Formats: sequence, C-alpha cells, structure tokens
Amino acid sequence: MPLTDTAIKALKPESKARKYADEKGLFLLVQPTGSKLWRFKYRFEGKEKLIAFGAYPEVGLKAAREKRDEARKLIASGADPSEKRKAAKGARAEAVSNSFEAVAREWFSKQSPGWASTHADKIIQRLEKDVFPWLGNKPIGELSAPDLLTTVRRIEARGALDTSHRALQNCGQIFRYAVATGRADRDPTRDLRGALPPRRTGHFAAITEPSEVGALLRAIDGFKGTLIVQSALKLGPLVFVRPGELRKAEWSEFDFAKAEWRIPAERMKGKREHFVPLSLQAVAILQDLQPLTGKRRHVFAGRDANKPMSEAAVNAALRRMGYDTKTEHTGHGFRAMARTILHEELGIDRDVIEHQLAHRVQDPLGTAYNRTKFLKERKAMMQRWADYLDKLKKGTEVVTLPARNVARLESN
Repeated sequence: MPLTDTAIKALKPESKARKYADEKGLFLLVQPTGSKLWRFKYRFEGKEKLIAFGAYPEVGLKAAREKRDEARKLIASGADPSEKRKAAKGARAEAVSNSFEAVAREWFSKQSPGWASTHADKIIQRLEKDVFPWLGNKPIGELSAPDLLTTVRRIEARGALDTSHRALQNCGQIFRYAVATGRADRDPTRDLRGALPPRRTGHFAAITEPSEVGALLRAIDGFKGTLIVQSALKLGPLVFVRPGELRKAEWSEFDFAKAEWRIPAERMKGKREHFVPLSLQAVAILQDLQPLTGKRRHVFAGRDANKPMSEAAVNAALRRMGYDTKTEHTGHGFRAMARTILHEELGIDRDVIEHQLAHRVQDPLGTAYNRTKFLKERKAMMQRWADYLDKLKKGTEVVTLPARNVARLESN
C-alpha cells in the first residue's frame, strides 16, 4: 500500500533500520536514530542498484516520487540514473574547481610568495572586493570580454579609474594562467584594450606611503638577484637621483672621506654639476660593493667592461619582487618617494629638497640653481632620511609631523 504523509509522520524508530515501501521501487528507510531516508531500488543491465533521494521531511513524499519517476524515465531510455548522477556531480565539482575565483586563488598562491606582503595583500583584497562578487562563481572558460568590462566599469564608476585598470591587469594575468593550465582557451582582456579611459599621465609610479616604503625596503633586502643590482636598489632611495645618473655612476666620482658624490655636468639632465651628500648607510653600501666592481670604471658594472648595467635592470628587479613598474613603483619613483615624505613626514624645507633633486630653483632675487646651496642642510637631511628609512624598514617609525600638501614629482 502506498505511503501517505500522515503514515510517514506516524512512523517510529525501532532498534534496527526498517524499510517502508511506497511503490515502483521507492521506499522510506527509518533509522534507529529517527532519521527517515528516501531510497529507490531498480535493476539496470541485470544488476540491482540503489539511489538516495534525500531525507524526509526536507524531501517530501511528492518530491521523492517525482525523483523516482525521473529515474525511471532514464532507465527506460537506456541510461543508468546512478551514472548520470555521478557525471553531474563530477561536472559540478569541475565547474567549482574551474571557477574564476578558484583559478585566481591558485594563481595567487603560485605568485604571491615572491611578492612583498603589502603588494600581495593589495591584489587579493582588490580581487575579493571588486571582482569575485561578480565573476568568482562563473567558469573561467566561459567568461567573455563584456563580462569583464561590466565588472571593471563598475570600479571606474565610483571614481577609481586607476584601480579599474589594475583589476583588469590582474584579470589578464589570471586568464593567461588559466590558458597555460588548460582551463581557458584565451585571454579576453586583450579585447578590452582602450575600453577604459586612459590613466592620467605625467607622473612616474611611486610609493609614498611610509608603511609601504618599509615593505619595499624589506623586499629589496630579500632580493635574490646579483649584488650589483641589489646594491643599486638599496642606494636608489638613499640618494634619489635619476635612474640614468645612478646607473652610470663611476668610482672616480666618489669621495668617501668627504662622504660626497660629485656627478659631472655632462651626465646631469640640466647639464649642471651636482653634489650628493652620502649618508653613513650609502657609504656602507658602496664600500660593500667596491671589492666586486672597484677595479671597473662603473660602480654598477655591466657585462661589458666599459659599460654600466642595463638601464632595465632596476625596473626588472622591481617586477621580479612583484611591483608593477607602470602603476606601483619604478626606479624613478625613489625621487617622488623622497620628495613627498621628506616634506610631509619630516618637515624638511621644500627648497632644500628641490636643490637636492637638482631641480632649477630660483630664489627671490632670481638666482638659479646653485650646486652648493643649502649644502650643510642637505647633508643633515640625507643622514636623517637614511635613518628614517632604516626605521621604516624595521617597522618602528611613526608619523612625527602633521601631513602637508605637496606636489608629486613630475616626469623629470
């Protein structure tokens, strides 16, 4: 006799599991614990098989019979309901493992160990906040360029244009990883070139937040490249000269007794000789490198005995550490870093900073740049700056003065 809801509700558990038949192979299994489980028994290719349809009352009598009828239709068509269910379960599992979020997190786990922690945190937070909520559950191989454009335009709409570009760039990296690992056929972000308004130009990418500077300095200390390139990375923030001026530095230009670096006029952008006071930390870096390249002309010697290291070496090293040199930090960015923090955090007079940057600064009388002007103040500033960077690297420095507005370094 078929089951009824009233009869099912009245069933009581016994010391052993007991079956209560409905019809056409469907029955209810009542466990000693009191749980009531739907089962469907059938034969396929001469073998007896069993399928679970869930528990009562979550799956009611009507729903259980509908599941049974669907299974019987499959059997009649020559398909095994158990195998069909296994295939569907496998497809769901594959869809989950191949979702955009799953692939993105896998890509992140492979790449992030080589990045600075602050850089890694920014990327995963950007994905979690701006990308995963809309694309995360979708199979990565099925996402299209319009899907991505809708997502990044949502970021752009709130006024975060730079973040929208970075999110799109991260998506491109994830898609290329998906292509390499067989989860996608192509990278649809390539179809979106020019779809977003261009970023504002005129500035070199630079880190100017003290906490992020500390993370960058720690990443430089952990750099796994050559001593020459690492020394250039370490010296760059301490002297904040232009990348070409640093890369082409010659040993003959340094006077360790005076703790001074004299850059000849022909190598300066403004064609004016420039003095760079050297902090104790800067001298130590140079003296550590001297046994390796001291007999060569260039401090940062290249493979060719008569040439310095490649002009791409510093930026390539930054990228190896996980920094995007187009949007986060570049070798030229050490200048903006120093200019901003020296004034905003340490309260250094802007004219002193501008002279040390070798910018043409006119005084009230119209006198242009003087290579030795503010030299005493500049020497004190350079040592104070080096000490401050050491504290940032250790994570012990705090803001000492109220922030002030200061223009960011232009592309010179």
